[in-house]
Amino acid sequence: MNLEIKKSAKPVKYSEAINVLENRLKDLYENNGKELIWTLEHDEIFTAGTSYSENEIIDKSIEIFQTNRGGKITYHGPGQLICYFVLDLRKKKDIRKFINVIEKTIIQTLKLYNIETFPDKENIGIWYKVNNEVNKVAAIGIRVSKWIAYHGFAININNNLEKYKKIIPCGIKDKGITNLKNIINQDYSKLGDKLIENFVSNLKI
Repeated sequence: MNLEIKKSAKPVKYSEAINVLENRLKDLYENNGKELIWTLEHDEIFTAGTSYSENEIIDKSIEIFQTNRGGKITYHGPGQLICYFVLDLRKKKDIRKFINVIEKTIIQTLKLYNIETFPDKENIGIWYKVNNEVNKVAAIGIRVSKWIAYHGFAININNNLEKYKKIIPCGIKDKGITNLKNIINQDYSKLGDKLIENFVSNLKI
């Protein structure tokens, strides 16, 4: 696996990150570059995937960045760990298995912090349940082009959950959003490193 791992300490502009992913995608098409896993944070932005509807926007004054990832509308901002990737699936050609790897990686990593989470077949993402209330703690949005997967997933650590009131997150009305600090207030500074370690390990299986 010819893989580059990037970790950005300062917030990266969303449009700049997408440019990096798309340029890396072109390189891999031509067998002329390394696969990529990249952890970072964005400044505040609302992004809409290919299946979003304008009905999901509650506050019509917000600016929406339309992107070609799968999924609907979501929010990115400070306190959220983003993990982007550009990964070659041409040898395995199994999108469902790849999504399972992402889900397993997030669940496995959060378990290290004594947080038990789970996937949902009906609603993509990773969820946390307490007192019969189910809230999303991580969002997943990918695109696969010529068997190369890109975009990524986001884990809410201590982001501003009030921002989600401006939208119907991922088009799901009957479930909420939470973050790790709300679940257990502890040190998550090494979360990104542990996440990458688990992701790389799971990709090799």
